[in-house]
Amino acid sequence: MIELDIAIKDKHYANSDAVVLKDIEFTVKPGEFTAIIGPSGSGKTTLLNMLSGLEDATGQKLLCNSKALNDCKEYQLGYVFQQPRLMPWLTVNENIQLVLLTPQEEKIETLLAQVGLAGKGNYYPKQLSGGMQRRVAIARAFAVNPELILLDEPFNSLDAPTAAKLRLLLVNLCKNCDSTVVFVTHDLSEAINLADRIIFMSNSPSSIIHQVNVDLPKPRKESGSTELAWQAKLMSQYPKILSGSINTD
Repeated sequence: MIELDIAIKDKHYANSDAVVLKDIEFTVKPGEFTAIIGPSGSGKTTLLNMLSGLEDATGQKLLCNSKALNDCKEYQLGYVFQQPRLMPWLTVNENIQLVLLTPQEEKIETLLAQVGLAGKGNYYPKQLSGGMQRRVAIARAFAVNPELILLDEPFNSLDAPTAAKLRLLLVNLCKNCDSTVVFVTHDLSEAINLADRIIFMSNSPSSIIHQVNVDLPKPRKESGSTELAWQAKLMSQYPKILSGSINTD
């Protein structure tokens, strides 16, 4: 299983002196589901892209099982983006096959059944609803049996019932793969429902302002009384935390 050890001193984009992420340090334990919450523009997606190798991380410490993360070839990575990012000219089967080194029709068929899309393998993305396209994106990410899974607000803009079904699906897939998870969301209720630990970030230049273990038994309920009470207690202690501050003044 994958353990992450992250230390970002200062991250800025090319051709810019503006710092996006500053003095960020955290560890994700093997098999842990860590949620990251912060205001819009606080660099959450940039952080995931650095972990995935899509964004330059020169000079920062990103370790996977004590080895440089982007140089480590000993693990499988899955990434679910904010948008499904399906190739419109490819079928569902072909979109999933893109991440596999060899043809694996039976595996793809099994995955589609797991995400509730049995029989949809020959459909094109335009023939699917938004929720169905998200299911394909999730199936594609888990096709490689990821030891590390990165998720960037994957249920954003979905209706509540669809999002709830996909959250349950995600939990089951992560459990089956023993995946270590880093999950970006703007929805505190969602983070409480899914995560073992929540990391709260400030406005840009973003740093970690608070971390908390979600010490509630699993499985959890969507908007259950225990979950709502836990959320209310947190917000009572830190009423401005979702806007990037732990000051109570």
